[in-house]
Amino acid sequence: MTNSVSGGVRTLLQLEGLCILAVSLLAYAKFGSGWGTFALLFFVPDLSFAGYLAGTRVGAISYNIAHSLIGAFVILTAGVLLSVPLAITAGIIWLAHIGFDRTLGYGLKYSTGFRFTHLGVIGRKRIDS
Repeated sequence: MTNSVSGGVRTLLQLEGLCILAVSLLAYAKFGSGWGTFALLFFVPDLSFAGYLAGTRVGAISYNIAHSLIGAFVILTAGVLLSVPLAITAGIIWLAHIGFDRTLGYGLKYSTGFRFTHLGVIGRKRIDS
């Protein structure tokens, strides 16, 4: 896929993901609502996989909405500005999930298929015998 990064740039983006995860965990330790809540909500953004039931285009859109930093920052900022602890908790957990995924190399999806991300192709390579 020609629209993905590789080499040092990919590594840098994965390190950024690790930083997002680490800062989110530190913030959650200070401002969160308990680690049980964290564990319960951590994989909620992955429900966006269901979009792939409607095809790769819809799946990529739903996945990217749930895995873009924009939504997480909007929820977190609204929670801070409006003093809504639930939004703060949700925003921090959402950011942690995105950081975790990016650290593992799971990037935003292209409509060509689930395996094709801005961080490169994910999953096993098909071996024909």
